[in-house]
Amino acid sequence: MLSQARYLLVAMRPYQWTKNGLVLAALIFAHRWNDPQSIRLVGMAFVAFCVLASFTYLLNDLRDAKEDRLHPRKRNRPIAAGLLSPSVAIVAAALLLASGLALAFAVNLSTGAIAASYVVITVFYQIGLKTVAIIDVLAIAAGFVLRAVAGATAIQAEISPWLLICTVQLALFLALAKRRGEIVVLGEDAAAHRASLAHYSTYLLDQMIAVVTASTVMSYALYTIAERTVHIVGSTNLMYTIPFVLYGIFRYLYLIHNYGEGDAPDRILLTDKPILVNLLLYVIAVVIILELGGGHQATPVAGQ
Repeated sequence: MLSQARYLLVAMRPYQWTKNGLVLAALIFAHRWNDPQSIRLVGMAFVAFCVLASFTYLLNDLRDAKEDRLHPRKRNRPIAAGLLSPSVAIVAAALLLASGLALAFAVNLSTGAIAASYVVITVFYQIGLKTVAIIDVLAIAAGFVLRAVAGATAIQAEISPWLLICTVQLALFLALAKRRGEIVVLGEDAAAHRASLAHYSTYLLDQMIAVVTASTVMSYALYTIAERTVHIVGSTNLMYTIPFVLYGIFRYLYLIHNYGEGDAPDRILLTDKPILVNLLLYVIAVVIILELGGGHQATPVAGQ
């Protein structure tokens, strides 16, 4: 029983909870990191999405055990490797789903609705959308956007169009890079592992990544000097964070093309020291700029 609990924890993939860090973005951009109530509510939303994410991972592993056994890394997942009983995983998934939604609705009705939407999209992704080229990466991007929106609804901050635009483009960048990495790692067996990979090629994905990369950087750059952003921040100093965004994207592309990374973005974000340091410096820079800006803060806006 103890071993089943250990393998269940592994299958829940707590290392991938870093993706839910987007929920916390509202605290920074709405200038509410010093408000205990806002921290509590966003913290609850963050935990709710971590729990729901683990539900989706268990669902994924239950459905894809056969395909995972063909993957050089995924074949070691507890369910695919036969280390975790499917019945234990099913019961745990049901409990995670119920507790995650309950916690999200405890924050407020809007956050609960966003969490429920996230579950619906991820379930549809698991049962069919992930086999459809282009739609699969759009579904992944939608999940990231809902995370960011949940953070804003948790503290009832206005949802900025810039928050949605920048989040969806960054999510598309990561999703397309993941597909490229899967093709590189799996080679001729890629389609056997995931049907949508039969419709992709490294050339096509490189073209799509180039488009998304350029639009991501441009959107963020325009956001930093937009009239409303300057009004909220109190200056145009947020433009000085653009180099951090550029470095982060360029570093990720460097790892993809020079070291064949990309199929596991969570591993890169957790283990690559330059990216971790860059992210930390970016957050520090944003906080300092917002603190010193002295702009209008009567109506905090998430992402602005």
